[in-house]
Amino acid sequence: MEILLYILAGAGVGFAVGLTGVGGGSLMTPLLLMFGYPTHIAIGTDLIYAAATKAGGVITHQKQKTVEWHLVFKLASGSIPASIATTFVLSRYFTNPEEYQHILLTTLGVMLILTSGVLLFKGKLQSLNREPSRFTLYMRRHASVLTVFMGVILGICVTLSSVGAGAFGAAILLTLYPRLSSIKIIGTDIAHAVPLTLIAGLGHMHLGNVDFVLLGSLLVGSLPAIHLGTLLGRRLPDKILQPILASVLMLIGIKYAFF
Repeated sequence: MEILLYILAGAGVGFAVGLTGVGGGSLMTPLLLMFGYPTHIAIGTDLIYAAATKAGGVITHQKQKTVEWHLVFKLASGSIPASIATTFVLSRYFTNPEEYQHILLTTLGVMLILTSGVLLFKGKLQSLNREPSRFTLYMRRHASVLTVFMGVILGICVTLSSVGAGAFGAAILLTLYPRLSSIKIIGTDIAHAVPLTLIAGLGHMHLGNVDFVLLGSLLVGSLPAIHLGTLLGRRLPDKILQPILASVLMLIGIKYAFF
């Protein structure tokens, strides 16, 4: 019965991801915590889940030539070493997962709040890019260095929370590279998210933070449901779906970050 429940949970999250475009980490990790899984197991399992579910998207975007690989490599040159270093710190300076639970939960809460903010104010962010300030112009002049730096931040935060590789990564690309089309931002973001979540997930696997029975059950449910949600999502307005989901993520994030 538990496996059936996890298959249904995977289907529900997969459907929501396809419907809204919001990353699975923002939805799956809080759901696994509601099921009673320890924070480290929820995050570690979700990272491998994210890598598996996003991998097909990379192939699709590559066929459509909507991946800017030089930007993927710049982000990854910061995020991958940062993820490995974060895993090393967790394994080296903590004797068991219970000692770093509060770090994971707080980071999860903060990243959920940031993801919610990106979804709620995406239109405002796009309008700022059309009328750039001195600050945004400065960022664009130093885009290459800032891309690597933001990759480092992303690598740390995703490894500690499993959240951010999607919406937060896309916000970084949108801010630093406003001339990129929306589809190329999405394709590039997904192409970077796969290796990042895989490396972070393997790090958690090394720490013993991955439940493989749970992982398999989630994938069985989610993979077909993502496709179904994507088909239906094309017919529903983002202006209704994303604000509702963003508000829910904001409330969950506040709970984990401050309580």
